[in-house]
Amino acid sequence: MFYLFLADGFEETEALATLDVMRRAKMDVITVGVTGMEVTGSHNVTVKADIGVDAVDISKADGAVLPGGMPGTLNLEKNQTVINCVKTCYEKGLPVCAICAAPSIFGHMGLLNGKTATCFPGFESELTGANHTGAAVETDGNVITARGAGCAIPFGHAIVSLALGRDAADRVTKDMQCL
Repeated sequence: MFYLFLADGFEETEALATLDVMRRAKMDVITVGVTGMEVTGSHNVTVKADIGVDAVDISKADGAVLPGGMPGTLNLEKNQTVINCVKTCYEKGLPVCAICAAPSIFGHMGLLNGKTATCFPGFESELTGANHTGAAVETDGNVITARGAGCAIPFGHAIVSLALGRDAADRVTKDMQCL
């Protein structure tokens, strides 16, 4: 299963549009409340998570997804379970995915060395070791990064493409009237 981590201050569109694309593709995605079961986004939208952070079983993770937003990104980075899950998935070659400010977490962890990546403008210096492109979405091996809220559906498409193949991702976004 994929864990999509939510912390207070997350960017709602980045989390929920990405989740929607993944679930439409029939992916097993669990939302994780890092700061509680009810998590409030940066625009005061409150979401009830599927599980709390203490229920995460990293050994069952097929991938990790980190929405951005502030202070959501900072709250994610402070949580050791989030960091351990990302690290374990990365080391196993499983997808690790971050959008907006959240790719900075990957940069701080040293996961972007030699990777092509993107992020929200102004966070480029946090992508330590990366080749920053400014593109909407970048996939480099098992690392997917995206620029911001307006890129959430393409970000979800990239995740589905990596996990299930491009045809599955194209079917979902076509049904959503995106392509």
